[in-house]
Amino acid sequence: MKILDTFQFALHALTAHRLRTLLSASGIAIGIAAVILLTSIGEGIQRFVLAEFTQFGTNILNVTPGKTKAHGRSVGSISSARILTIEDALAVKHSRYAQYVNPSVMGNAEIRAEGRSRRVTVYGQGHDFDKAFNMSVATGQFLPADDPRNPRAFAVLGAKTHSELFGNANPLGAILQVGGSRFRIIGVMAPKGQILGFDLDDTVFIPTTRALEVFNREGLMEIQIVYPPETSLNAVVEDVRRILIERHGREDFTLTPQQQMLSTLSTVLNILTFAVAALGGISLLVGAVGMVTLMHISVAERVAEIGLLNALGATRGRIRLLFLMESTVLSTLGGLAGLAIGTALASLLKIVVSGLPVSIPWNFVMGALAVSVLIGLAAGVIPAMHAARLNPIDALRAE
Repeated sequence: MKILDTFQFALHALTAHRLRTLLSASGIAIGIAAVILLTSIGEGIQRFVLAEFTQFGTNILNVTPGKTKAHGRSVGSISSARILTIEDALAVKHSRYAQYVNPSVMGNAEIRAEGRSRRVTVYGQGHDFDKAFNMSVATGQFLPADDPRNPRAFAVLGAKTHSELFGNANPLGAILQVGGSRFRIIGVMAPKGQILGFDLDDTVFIPTTRALEVFNREGLMEIQIVYPPETSLNAVVEDVRRILIERHGREDFTLTPQQQMLSTLSTVLNILTFAVAALGGISLLVGAVGMVTLMHISVAERVAEIGLLNALGATRGRIRLLFLMESTVLSTLGGLAGLAIGTALASLLKIVVSGLPVSIPWNFVMGALAVSVLIGLAAGVIPAMHAARLNPIDALRAE
């Protein structure tokens, strides 16, 4: 028997019991389709979240008050963390690596204008905020470059806040009441949409110092430093650390690079994608059990046929190859069917649910297809060995 003859013989054996072959291949196909569909959703979510985080850039260093890492101090000791101030932000601005420095504070406040009121997120930002985070102004201008210690009471509206308070009217020059303070509107931001649950259109931007007064805060929530992309991150971190230690006398602040946050987030999302792939793999395992069962039944039903092949001169190795090829062809056909079904479902899901990020990870797809072939080989090994060991005389008597 040549290899081609063996392959044709295996196909004939599978087509002779079409319903059983279809059910067994369906187990593999469903497993492959489940892996593709689940990993497509997982991969899509990963890309979506990373894109949300990186749209503001990755060359950002965040400074927050308080030290999150211990340095040998007793757990029972108590110390108050020094707040971050506008003066700290001005000092950091002198770093040779700082392209933009943005002192930031945020809170929720009621705003009123034109007889209407609503509660929105109010951001206290520096005048470089729009340039640092790739935000654009639709009408008017962003906050001017005033002295950050005593800025004028200007406000910039988010796109949704503008439409809710003023409709289609031009709000420039109007007075906006934020909490107990009055601001003059000088600009409206271009629509940005929601980012990780934060609606950047339903907002008001005011100078940081004015926001501290509105929220009755003493210190900043964060200082963001944007540095040139080609600059060494370690150099930036060390320079900012040096400047703040000179001011504070000790390291009572935390420096968090955006790249570090993205790396951690990417690791978590990779684990999530692997976890959903493992869930799909359970379906694949069930299909493998069905394959093993089918091959054992096939050997039991074809004892006489095996005896006849032996009598005609087929070697044990050829009989082993026959059953291995049969199981491999079956699993490969099931895998290809699952590949087609899973890809079609993922594409359909992307069209039907427009807000759901779906991206097919072809490395997982090819991996699942390779696993289906290996399942076929593994499922056929024991039945093939059992068939090859049958005594030809005893096998012929089974007819």
